[in-house]
Amino acid sequence: MSVPDTSVVKAFLLDLQQRICDGLEQLDGEGKFKADSWKRAEGGGGTSRVLTQGKVFEQAGVNFSHVTGASMPASATAHRPELAGRSFEAMGVSLVIHPNNPYIPTTHANVRFFIAQKEGADPVWWFGGGFDLTPYYPFEEDVIEWHQHAHDLCHPFGEEVYPKYKKWCDEYFYLPHRDETRGVGGLFFDDLNAEGFETSFAFMQAVGNGFLSSYAPIVERRKETEYGEKERDFQLYRRGRYVEFNLVYDRGTLFGLQTGGRTESILMSMPPLVRWEYMYTPEEKSPEALLYTDFLTPKDWLCLNK
Repeated sequence: MSVPDTSVVKAFLLDLQQRICDGLEQLDGEGKFKADSWKRAEGGGGTSRVLTQGKVFEQAGVNFSHVTGASMPASATAHRPELAGRSFEAMGVSLVIHPNNPYIPTTHANVRFFIAQKEGADPVWWFGGGFDLTPYYPFEEDVIEWHQHAHDLCHPFGEEVYPKYKKWCDEYFYLPHRDETRGVGGLFFDDLNAEGFETSFAFMQAVGNGFLSSYAPIVERRKETEYGEKERDFQLYRRGRYVEFNLVYDRGTLFGLQTGGRTESILMSMPPLVRWEYMYTPEEKSPEALLYTDFLTPKDWLCLNK
C-alpha cells in the first residue's frame, strides 16, 4: 500500500486556518487574531490563533497542530487496539467560537488526519472531523439552514453520507449525565479511509471549506439582536454544558492531553466566562425552556424545510 501524501494535507490545513481567520475578522469588524506558534518536545508543534474581546466574538480560537510520537495514546487505541505499538503523525485544524450576543450560537469545527506506522506493516490512516452548532436562543430557520448546508456539501459523496454523519454527530455530542445533546448537531465523522485517500481527503476538504459559509449567515442575521442581563446569564449558564462535554467526553481534548499537547491550545475551546446554577429550571414555555423542549432532542431538521 502506498503511503498517503501528508504534505498536501498539511498545506490544505494551513491555508484553511488562514482563510477561516480572515473570514471571522471580517465578520467581527474590529477584532484581530493574534498568532502564537509552539513546539512540542516529543515532536511537532503548531500555531494557535485567538481573537478576544471583539465586537461580535467574545473569543474565537482557530488552532493548527501537527504532532508526531513514538506510540499512540490510550484515547486512540481504546477503540483501535491494533494501533498499539505504532508511531503516529496527527495534524488538524480545530476551532471554537464563543460570541458576545446570546442570540448567536457558539460553534465548533475541526478537520484532522492521522497516520500510524510500524516497520514491516502497511500504514493505518484516516480522516475525521465535522462541525456542530450550540445555540442558546435558537431560531428554527437558522438550524434548518445549518443542516441544509451540511447536507449539500455531503451530497456529491453519496445520498447516505449526510444522514450517517448527522446521526453520528447527534450521538457524539450528547451528555449522558444531562440526557441532552450539546446543541443542534451538524456533522461528525471519523476513521474515514474506505474510499481511498483521494476521495476521503476530498470529503475532509469539503467539510473544512463548508464551515464558514454555513456559520456566517447566522452571525450576520443575529449580531444586531438586542439582549439584556437575563439573556446573558442564560448564555453563561448554558456554556457550562460546553465545558462539561469538552472535559469529560471529547476525544480531541483527551488525545491532546494524553499526547503531551500544549495545554493552552487544547483548552482554548473553553469559554472565557461561564457559570453554573444549582437546580436551575427555566420558566415553563419561556424562550429559555424552548431550547430544551424544541431543540435539544435530535430530529430531522430537513423535513421541516419541505
